[in-house]
Formats: sequence, C-alpha cells, structure tokens
Amino acid sequence: MDRAGACEVALKLQPGKTALLVVDMQRGFLDPGEAMEVPPAREIIPRIRTLIDLFREKRLPVLFTEFTYTERAPLLVGELHPEHRRAAPGEPRGFGMPSSSCLEGEASVRVTPELAPQPGELVVTKFHYDGFNGTPLDAALRSRGVTHLVLTGTMTDVCVLATVVGGMNREYRMTVVGDATATLSSEIQRATLDIIGRAYARVVSARQVAGEIGRW
Repeated sequence: MDRAGACEVALKLQPGKTALLVVDMQRGFLDPGEAMEVPPAREIIPRIRTLIDLFREKRLPVLFTEFTYTERAPLLVGELHPEHRRAAPGEPRGFGMPSSSCLEGEASVRVTPELAPQPGELVVTKFHYDGFNGTPLDAALRSRGVTHLVLTGTMTDVCVLATVVGGMNREYRMTVVGDATATLSSEIQRATLDIIGRAYARVVSARQVAGEIGRW
C-alpha cells in the first residue's frame, strides 16, 4: 500500500468522532492594512464558512484558535515577530515594527466576524504557534470523544503546520483542507502542504470533506 492509501485507511474521517478546527482566522491576519496581513487568507473565508455551517448542521464540534501575544508572558515569538509587541502612541506601524498585532486586549486578536464562533463553541487562546501547546484543546477534544480533526486556517506554514505536528504527536487522525488554508505565497503553500501530506495528515479539498461528512 502506498502512502496515500495508508493515509486514507488510517486517517479517514469517522462519524461522531470528527471535529473542525479553524486556526487563527483573526482580524490581525485578515484585515487590510494590518502589519501581519495575509491577503490569501481572505480568499478562503467562504470555504471555511461552508465547512463551519456543515459541521454545525451535523452537530459536530467546531473549535477556533486565536494566537495571542501578551505582555504578561513576553515569549520568544515577540522577539521573532515584533509586530505583536505594543505599538507606541503615534509611532508608525507595519511589518518588522511593534504594531500591537494580535496583542491581548486588541481587536485584532479576535476571529474575523465572517466566521464568528457561536455561543458554546470553544475559542482557544494560544501563546505559541501550536494550538495544543499549553492550551485546553487536547482535553476539550478528548472530552467530546474526538479522535479525528479537520484543520483549516492560516498561516499554513506556521500555526497550521505546528498544530498538525502537535496533533499527530497526541495521536489525532488529521485532515488538512488544502484549499481552506492559506499563507503569504503560493510557493510556500504548496511546499507546506506537500510536507504535511508526506508525514502528518491527509490533504484534501473542502469539497471532498463536505462530501464525506454530508453522507453521515
């Protein structure tokens, strides 16, 4: 059996055991003019919206992550990405400069209104790229009997990839929706999805996920 066949056998979505995770579809990455804007991420909003609606219709869990930088825990990510650090009043903002991007308490940390979580849906605040690292995500999934996870969101090569690796290390069976993830360039997008598909998860289209879940 080749790798693709092995992935289909081991990772195929299972009724009643599957959840949707929307990674970091926040205003700090989506709003035009933000220092850490990812323009291609705006293009995937309709596909993510369709999947969210389908999961809710099927009464399957929908969860969200929000990357948050906090001055209460000035972690290394703030050194590597100064955009997350607080912008001084009146100072210019932009890539490579303190810009209050996804800073705790700022509007940019919130999920874009177009994908707004419903009451009762878990929104995981994370301080690292990996959505499992130091968060209640693992416990929340296990308490719901979830073993299979469908991932969407941004950035594919940073927080999505880190969360995929974190999930596999915890024995989750994962499916990454290639056309419902996005990063800054098409070349990096293709390379990252190739890496994910080689070792960590199935990589399929939103249409394929909808087709599988729609039959349940």
